[in-house]
Amino acid sequence: MSKIDDLIAKLCPNGVEYKTIEEVCSTVSAGGDLPENYEKGQLVPTDKFPYPIYSNGSNENALYGFTNTYRIDKDAVTVSARGTIGYHAVRKKFFTPIVRLITLLPNNRIITAEYLNYALDITEIGHSGGSIPQLTVPNIKKVCIPVPPLEIQREIVKVLDTFTKLEAELEAELEARRRQYHYYRDQLLNFEGRDDVQWMVLGEVITNLRTGLNPRQNFVLNPPDAKNYYITVRELGGLRIVLSDKTDKINDDALKIINNRSKLRTGDVLFSGTGTIGNTALIECAPSNWNIKEGVYALTPNIKKIISKFLLYLLKTTYVLSQINSYSAGSTVVSISMANFKRVIIPVPSLEEQTRIVAILDKFDALVNDLSSGLPAEIAARRKQYEYYRDRLLTFKEAQ
Repeated sequence: MSKIDDLIAKLCPNGVEYKTIEEVCSTVSAGGDLPENYEKGQLVPTDKFPYPIYSNGSNENALYGFTNTYRIDKDAVTVSARGTIGYHAVRKKFFTPIVRLITLLPNNRIITAEYLNYALDITEIGHSGGSIPQLTVPNIKKVCIPVPPLEIQREIVKVLDTFTKLEAELEAELEARRRQYHYYRDQLLNFEGRDDVQWMVLGEVITNLRTGLNPRQNFVLNPPDAKNYYITVRELGGLRIVLSDKTDKINDDALKIINNRSKLRTGDVLFSGTGTIGNTALIECAPSNWNIKEGVYALTPNIKKIISKFLLYLLKTTYVLSQINSYSAGSTVVSISMANFKRVIIPVPSLEEQTRIVAILDKFDALVNDLSSGLPAEIAARRKQYEYYRDRLLTFKEAQ
């Protein structure tokens, strides 16, 4: 950081000017018609349609499709303006007629698009309330950011680009490892043609199948006295339950009401049977401060026939999920009934073979999913490192 510190001492020893977005950018409001020729949902450019169309959202979710023309022909920063607001990214030569997306065109004599994008990372952007938050052009024009000389901006971008590139490489490696893991999991759990395996319906290897309870007339979510967690498909993290600041809470009375139906116990396998089908978690110790919603199924394995974690891994294989999906029904919300769930056919090898397979898959799972070890832990560490240097590099004494 010494080069940047030296530049600050040389070029702005008395502090850095803070300017509004309106002072350093022109803005292109969301709205307008789609181009006459475009391919919706196209993920890569082609000779016929080389220019991306961007909409609201993050990463690949913002890519609406491709077209044969463009409206923006210079480096710009787009900002999501409705729903998931505030997500921003540098874009180059693109078409943007889509509502819910604001485009900022930096005055390149004052600020670069890359620096602006990083500066917005640490800037609070005001928006209108309501059921769906919205960001307007007047809102974003008022946003104030530090604007050091261009030479300093470029050096800051070089440093932060190094961190983001490393994180992107780790994310790509993690995705490749996950694909590899899923492939080997399916291979390890493929018993087709083997004589040492019994094929049973799910109902034959479990002793109980229950579900939780939705609020309806039974209880309310997040009351003032809530101190217990309400587990939905969102919290089923593969092998374990993953809580977040978005996890709803319930009070003791609601917990008791739900438990009267779910009767959760250690060793149960949780499976999401409604909406996003196929998320799982294992109950490793008796739950005391949480319970599940309706549509999250609790399976109690018959331990004389099947190991809990082996069953969990089976429920995530392509073979089993394809059966589950074939039994599922619904238009707006897809679900599989308990009766149909019990009809799913699974392979059941010996307990010794199950134990061997679980040990192998546990190692793979730790590498690609465990937040305390493996690649996820390394990515989290790099993210913290990036945030530390980003905040340090983008915090300046304001010029008086």
